[in-house]
Amino acid sequence: MLQAAAFLIVVGGTVGAVMVQNSGQVFLLGIRMGKWVVLPPEFTPRRIIQDVVRWSQAARREGLLSLDRHIAGATGPLARKGLQLVVDGAEPEKIREVLEVEIFTFQEHYRQGARIWEAAGGYSPTIGILGAVLGLIHVMENLTDPSRLGGGIAVAFVATIYGVGLANLVFLPIANKLKNLISRQALLQEILVDGLVAIANGEHPSITENRLFGYISEQPFGDARL
Repeated sequence: MLQAAAFLIVVGGTVGAVMVQNSGQVFLLGIRMGKWVVLPPEFTPRRIIQDVVRWSQAARREGLLSLDRHIAGATGPLARKGLQLVVDGAEPEKIREVLEVEIFTFQEHYRQGARIWEAAGGYSPTIGILGAVLGLIHVMENLTDPSRLGGGIAVAFVATIYGVGLANLVFLPIANKLKNLISRQALLQEILVDGLVAIANGEHPSITENRLFGYISEQPFGDARL
């Protein structure tokens, strides 16, 4: 089962096909995102809701301009931009419109990286079959020696095992997990945007808090630590 040539054909061919399909920047992004499988981004909806409620209470007591001192301490560029829009007096729907563009851009950027692994899962089985065919061609050179045919054919089909195995046990599971993690981060951003719009509308902090908790109360991937 350990065949260096078959492994190089499958992995090298798959990487080459993926690199042809995508730019180098997107390819490197996908490789860097691979670490999310073992070190996923933090999913802390409760912390975001607590921040929004704190900002809402400050705005209710001291006015929207008081949020200016909270901008520097906000976590993430989306929160800082949203708070700045609130302080500047932008209309609630305009705030939502601007921040939704940011969310869309975030999702599209990281989904390109996840599609690297998805593409690898599509190419890998085909490259494995090509490796098997190449191995069989090599076997044909030894038809005059029947004692070598069985081992040669077995080696040839190892490439197919590598291709199918890597696709279904590595590449596609990684792609699906990355897409799930991206969706979780997008949910955090949606919670933040909804909260900022509620502040701009002058909504009571307790009402805002109850609505935002609706985003996570039934989520199967909720913050299990709390």
